Amino acid sequence: MDFLTLSQLNNRLASAVKQAFPETCWVIAETSDVRVSNRHCYLEFVEKNPLTGATVAKAGGRIWANVYETLQPYFEQATGRRFDSGLRVLVRVAVDLHPVYGYGLTVYDIDPSYTLGDLQTQRQAILRRLEEEGILTMNKELEIPALPQRIAVISSSTAAGYEDFLNHLSGNPSGYVFYPRLFPALMQGEQTEASVISALDKIFEYRNLFDVVVIIRGGGATSDLASFDSYLLAANCAQFPLPVITGIGHERDDTVLDFIACHRAKTPTAVADFLIACMDATAGKLLDCRTTINKSAQTFLKTTTDNLHTLASRLPLAANALIENKKSKTEIIRIQIQNHVRQMLSGQHAWLNEKESFFRLSSPEHILSKGYSMTVKNGKTVKSVKELREGDTVDTLLADGKFTGNVVSLSTNKAR
Repeated sequence: MDFLTLSQLNNRLASAVKQAFPETCWVIAETSDVRVSNRHCYLEFVEKNPLTGATVAKAGGRIWANVYETLQPYFEQATGRRFDSGLRVLVRVAVDLHPVYGYGLTVYDIDPSYTLGDLQTQRQAILRRLEEEGILTMNKELEIPALPQRIAVISSSTAAGYEDFLNHLSGNPSGYVFYPRLFPALMQGEQTEASVISALDKIFEYRNLFDVVVIIRGGGATSDLASFDSYLLAANCAQFPLPVITGIGHERDDTVLDFIACHRAKTPTAVADFLIACMDATAGKLLDCRTTINKSAQTFLKTTTDNLHTLASRLPLAANALIENKKSKTEIIRIQIQNHVRQMLSGQHAWLNEKESFFRLSSPEHILSKGYSMTVKNGKTVKSVKELREGDTVDTLLADGKFTGNVVSLSTNKAR
């Protein structure tokens, strides 16, 4: 019975692998469990079923220090991403089967353009999904308030970019007052997505107290931006009821978060400049309004003054015309009164003449002149025989005089 020791078997396998893959080859895989030890990089390469996500292949990998120290900065500069787990990569590898350490892939080169294309594909897929869900432009459609002074800030409390943002706001040359409130969050690493979403949830509870939300981080490595290409983070920001302004501290590429934000600035200080510019724009509009009001007031005052001067020049003529009119009416009334008085006096004069004639005809003198006489006793006219007694002394009045006599006898008129 033939047999082999394990080392003999492994050596034969290693030899067979070496014969099968005498040269390096390019392999597409996804990175997993990336770690650095003693300047060497150790990781696993995996392949997943695109439909189920199940792992269908796996191989250990290593990048020796002399290669890793060149490839790592080259890859991160080209892609803007940290060389970390979860990246689809195209790597040139040597296939090794070590008798002790087993099967593995040794990396000698990497093609950043493949990863960059894959990242762009993922980014476009996220944007396409947001659009299909109808939320891609929701935050962009919000109107930034004319006076964005109450600011909810999501940033690391120790970030230099946050301090720069505050200093730039408070030192604005126009002296505008802003009210920033920090909601701390991690701005790099695997916990960034969850941390920023948690900060957004806290702001949502007090959304009526703020005008805008600002998400800022300082410069740093562009490889730290992977978390801002997150679907969950982008979906939360896109549907947030307040305008979101980003200043994530990079200029070359826009992340998904930048794309869905209401406004994107390059740096935290650029965000501060934008807010100050909003205030300047409103101040300019107010200044224009003040100028317009002043001009309108001056025009109104001038027009009113001119009208008053015109009225003042016309007033004497109008007054004279009014006075003449009043005089004419007064003269007419005076004539009417005179005529009325004449008619009244004429009527009264006729009445008086009538009364005078009546009284004259009824007077004792007129009656006496007709041949009548009047008897007076003790200064009173005697109207009845009954008022006399025999022996009374009476005066008899005639038209041309009187005489005095005594009553001798009295008799009454039987006919009466």
